[in-house]
Amino acid sequence: MVTRARGRRAVLRAAGGMAAAFLGGTGARAQAPWPSKPIRVLSGGAPGGGSDIFVRILEGRLRDKLGQQLWIDNKPGAGGMVAAEIAARAAPDGHTFFVSNLATNGIGVSLYKRVPFDPATDLPGVARIATLSNVLVVRADSGIASVADLVAHIRKHPDKAYFGSAGAGTSAHLSGLLFAQRLGLAVTHVPYRGTAANLAALLAGEVLFCLDNLPVYAQHARQGTLKLLAVSVAKRLADLPDVPTLQEAGVPDFDVSSWYGLSAATGTPRPIIERMSAEIVAALGEPDIIKRIRDVSAEPAPLGPQAYDAFIRAEVEKWKPVVQASGAMVE
Repeated sequence: MVTRARGRRAVLRAAGGMAAAFLGGTGARAQAPWPSKPIRVLSGGAPGGGSDIFVRILEGRLRDKLGQQLWIDNKPGAGGMVAAEIAARAAPDGHTFFVSNLATNGIGVSLYKRVPFDPATDLPGVARIATLSNVLVVRADSGIASVADLVAHIRKHPDKAYFGSAGAGTSAHLSGLLFAQRLGLAVTHVPYRGTAANLAALLAGEVLFCLDNLPVYAQHARQGTLKLLAVSVAKRLADLPDVPTLQEAGVPDFDVSSWYGLSAATGTPRPIIERMSAEIVAALGEPDIIKRIRDVSAEPAPLGPQAYDAFIRAEVEKWKPVVQASGAMVE
């Protein structure tokens, strides 16, 4: 809880004095240079979901530069809040980070009445990594070939209009609600534990549609098992020129982008944050990294610590009225 985070202030102040030691300071009290062991990256999604993809793309480059591997520790639940709380309470020794994202850091702080971290002081931003569109998607064998087809189907069969998401409070959840609100549709939300589980539910026919992060679904669309109906951003994507935007398909005022980055455990010494950020931002400028990110239908979007923190604050303010209007507050 926020009060719990405030109770850690003495620990956080002490952590600042540890920075020189972790970065290779000298003297009797100096500790091993940072990093001195593998780096834990907490992910709020299930294995194989969007929270994993970009860390895996960067892991080799960061391992070479830092001399330690990054390992993803998946802790799905509560739209990423379970992992966020673990990160907020982890030892501030520079060896625990968190895959921050729109669901947890942009939407979740307004969606949940009990937030397990203080967004103003905890989980400091390290670097934004990538931005990506959500995509409205159905099974290829559903007989639905367009947004208009989907809308007509929902109006005809509202009792079967189930849409899946990667969990309550995720961008897939709010995007689906926003889509229905814009068109006056009656739909039923079915939350799953992460993008991978949501994808499996769609493929199995448990839900009619999803409006989830594009990368995981694009691969199945290329294989012919899913049909991409529209992207959530305002402009068509260069690598999907034949897929219209939701605005083009008749959904007014719809422009949603998801994003992923890295945040640090609460109280992590600032020099460690700056070092990790510098390595990530440098990696995002390398042609092979850029290609791998674009291959999953995302776009490199590097921001350093201060700019990333400011970006997250702006996202909180952007999504707060959407959450309030949705009536989707979670206890």
